[in-house]
Amino acid sequence: MSETPADGTIHQHPLAYLLGLEGVALMRAFAGEHDRAFTEARLAEVRALLDRAEELGPGVDVAPLPVVDGYDGWATTYDGEDNGCFPMRDDLLAPLLDALAPGPVLDAACGTGAVSAQLVARGHEVIGIDLSEGMLSRARAAVPQARFEHGALTAMPLADGAVRHVVCSLALTHLPDLAPFFAEAARVMRPGGRLIALDTRTHFLGSPRYPLVKTAPDGRVGYVEGHHHGLGDYLRAAVPQGFVVRQCLEGCHGERTVDPAHEAGPLTPGPPNIWELHPWAREATDAAKAGQAGVVCWVFELRPEV
Repeated sequence: MSETPADGTIHQHPLAYLLGLEGVALMRAFAGEHDRAFTEARLAEVRALLDRAEELGPGVDVAPLPVVDGYDGWATTYDGEDNGCFPMRDDLLAPLLDALAPGPVLDAACGTGAVSAQLVARGHEVIGIDLSEGMLSRARAAVPQARFEHGALTAMPLADGAVRHVVCSLALTHLPDLAPFFAEAARVMRPGGRLIALDTRTHFLGSPRYPLVKTAPDGRVGYVEGHHHGLGDYLRAAVPQGFVVRQCLEGCHGERTVDPAHEAGPLTPGPPNIWELHPWAREATDAAKAGQAGVVCWVFELRPEV
């Protein structure tokens, strides 16, 4: 059995990604979600993609990139991107943030400060931490009312019981093990406080890995490691620390993933950009992703006595 090399390099092939989407779409059709015409159209499209393989280009070996380097490079464009997770995040978080009782709140892995700004607008005293100085510099400029410090999800620069609540958005995917985060959150929180943990699911259905290709500030291109955590993983990490579940919500993709205005065109050289690839198999992409969870949002209450 061939596995990922010891140096962590992965191989990404644009045709392989598209055929994978076709496969998921065909499996859903086989289960009865689509009709004969859809199935035949997908099979015809698979043949057409194989015939156009040269246009898609060869596969590319992609080296790992430290999370910090990836996010430092991503910071300059992060807020302006058409990231489908952002509206899911905001739709789910808004009522949950509205319900938070007054008190100091930690925005863990705060990024550019989007959630910190929402917390400040609701009258909370906000402390944000992040490993990326590039992200922190933008957060400080965008949300001067909050305090931002360098810190990790597994080693928070706060005293025991320093905050009432913790919010962590779109970051837990970068942890291979969730237990250290929940232990740290329980340490810095006060009993009765709420932990809102919103995490991405995955673009790569069926795989526990979730690589995101990014460019470091010095121009190095690689993938930032990500992990697809099962729902049980969150519970196994949270419950032993005294957390009890108050809510579990999901934000799901609609019937359409690919913008109708985006046409299939020449691809950017380098590692495959999946968003450029989607128009090459528009119906398969939409069918593969329709109704799939894009984010999951947990609301925990810290109850050490439980």
